[in-house]
Amino acid sequence: MLGTAHTLSFCYKPKDATRGKRPYRMPKKPAPSPGKQVADLTGHALPGTLASRLMRCGKANCRCKADPPVLHGPYLHWTRTVAGKTVTRTLTPEQAERYQPWFDNARRLREALTDLETQSLRAFLDAEG
Repeated sequence: MLGTAHTLSFCYKPKDATRGKRPYRMPKKPAPSPGKQVADLTGHALPGTLASRLMRCGKANCRCKADPPVLHGPYLHWTRTVAGKTVTRTLTPEQAERYQPWFDNARRLREALTDLETQSLRAFLDAEG
């Protein structure tokens, strides 16, 4: 069961019409503290990744074995680690859309933790040299 992984994204981002040009950017606001970022999260957080995969089956005369292959799918796979083991579950498009905010919350939570660790390390190095 070989597959090609594609990251699934439900957010549309239009292409930048000013490619190559340097548009005026407003000064950045100070980033909220990691504690504030965590406090702003609402709902649940699902760990792991959601990926869209095209698969080959095990049938000898299937179209996925042709040259060029026409793979089956795309299938939406949620992959995470549980007790040191990789666990994968196939989701329907409706499930993926319903739980996408939970995956986004988990990603924001990981980013907030990374920010907190970075700030803590910086504070430690400033204090101890």
